[in-house]
Amino acid sequence: MDLAHRIKNVFDDLPPDLDRLRTLRIWHALWVQRIDAKIAALQRRQAEEESGRRRRPRPPEWIVELGIGADRSPVQVHAGDCHMAGQRRRAVSRDEARRLLATGLEGCGHCRPAARLHIIELSTPRCRYRSIDSAPAATGVTSGL
Repeated sequence: MDLAHRIKNVFDDLPPDLDRLRTLRIWHALWVQRIDAKIAALQRRQAEEESGRRRRPRPPEWIVELGIGADRSPVQVHAGDCHMAGQRRRAVSRDEARRLLATGLEGCGHCRPAARLHIIELSTPRCRYRSIDSAPAATGVTSGL
């Protein structure tokens, strides 16, 4: 059995005449142009995204969440990367965040700005209930349990 002839025909699947070969060449050249245009567009898009990432301003280190109304007074202090901060906010410096916390403004319970700012007396969680030692003396009434 002559396999050489069959193998030759497997790899020779192009048309035998010149007109059809030229048509195929033009058709493939058009596809190569389309592919090159798509590659160039994607490279431009990636370059623009990278440029945007480099030019984007850094997020603020500290933010203060503002209330509703005309005065828009501060409500809570947050770290700049806290996702629990509301939409009404403004950037503040580290010193202003410390000052606001020290004057009694509430800090976010999620990002704990007092702990990040090393304000020790504000960073420890406080128990909302009185301790047993500070409870008034027993009145002698039992609960019946």
